Amino acid sequence: MKVAVFRKEHFNAAHRLHNPRWNDEQNLKVFGKCSNPHFHGHNYDLIVRVAGEPDPVTGYVMDMKVLSDLIKEHVTDKFDHKNLNLDTDEFKNLNPTAENISITIYNILRQHIDPKFDLKITLYETERNFVEYPVN
Repeated sequence: MKVAVFRKEHFNAAHRLHNPRWNDEQNLKVFGKCSNPHFHGHNYDLIVRVAGEPDPVTGYVMDMKVLSDLIKEHVTDKFDHKNLNLDTDEFKNLNPTAENISITIYNILRQHIDPKFDLKITLYETERNFVEYPVN
């Protein structure tokens, strides 16, 4: 009997959607205002879902304090108030779309969460635009 637990966090970051192989006109055509060479920012809401069998001793799927600390150390401390394109190794050569950010966060956290648990990332870029990874 699996149970899912969720932790919601928040971070602010700037980025530019840009393909360096394209000229500015093509980037503007594909990415619109998000290709602004002076960058733009978002107030991201991150929801991390961990699902698994509750431990028979503690009753926890995962200690939420431990999950909170993992997210803080490996995600929010790394990305909060940063320019994703310029200040992070993860996006030096990867376009920081919401899709790529969610996959990156998943890959970071997956290293620190027991593989017996299912992990899903939901990332809100705006109130109305959000992505989930993985999709299953």
